[in-house]
Amino acid sequence: MSYKIVVDSCCEIPQEFKQDSRFEVVPLSLDVGDYHVIDDENFNQAEFLHEVAACPKCPRSSCPSPELFMEAYRTEAEHVYAITLSSHLSGSYNSAMLGKNLYHEQYGEKSIHVFDSESAACGETQIALKIMEYEEQGLDFDVIVKKVEAFRDGMSTYFVLDNLETLRKNGRMSTVKALVASTLSIKPIMAGNHGVIVQKGQSIGIKKALGKMAELVIADAHKNIGRRLMITHCNAPERAAYVRDAVLAKAKCKECIILDARGVSSMYANDGGVIVTI
Repeated sequence: MSYKIVVDSCCEIPQEFKQDSRFEVVPLSLDVGDYHVIDDENFNQAEFLHEVAACPKCPRSSCPSPELFMEAYRTEAEHVYAITLSSHLSGSYNSAMLGKNLYHEQYGEKSIHVFDSESAACGETQIALKIMEYEEQGLDFDVIVKKVEAFRDGMSTYFVLDNLETLRKNGRMSTVKALVASTLSIKPIMAGNHGVIVQKGQSIGIKKALGKMAELVIADAHKNIGRRLMITHCNAPERAAYVRDAVLAKAKCKECIILDARGVSSMYANDGGVIVTI
């Protein structure tokens, strides 16, 4: 069966799939004061981070319209899968679902399923690649949906950030944790719990925090043999490589893919942030 994977722009697509017709990215938009940018292929991370650092206002994102998702579903492909960042972080999932309803109203029946990734960044990428694996195996649409949902439920997402202000100011975590992290150089190790951000630990200094995060990933790798390790970083390739090396020194993974953050991931992770999924 032919298939198409529609993702919002929080999903980092590996280089080899960026020109692949089976993928389509529906972009969010980003605002930093008077600076406005669409999170598409023209996104300039360095320019965006400069604007964020220079502006006293908190950056904000706007989810795609349902109509954009609906148009992305218009395809000759028989199976369509959409993947969005966690519904606890953005309205993107709701827009994708409304877009599905609009498609059915205007164009009739089609096999479309929208996945709430309950994650972000490379968490969405993990789901996209798993869909591809099952499609290439020739599995039925409903079977793929069920297996991918089970995969998502078993996926772990962790992150360590230098700057938690964007998450705090956008209401994604408590003021206390952000304040402690910014005033005492304590770096929390955060995780996703069904799409909700929780704290798993903390360390003084970024390197120790990355090491603690790696230990959590290693434990998950031992429980889920053969998983793919994926790392998204925001202007921090050395930190991503440090985490990769720490994990692979003690755990076997199917492969490791390191990705540079797109716009939405750059907004939330901020300069120096590292996100890991397994």
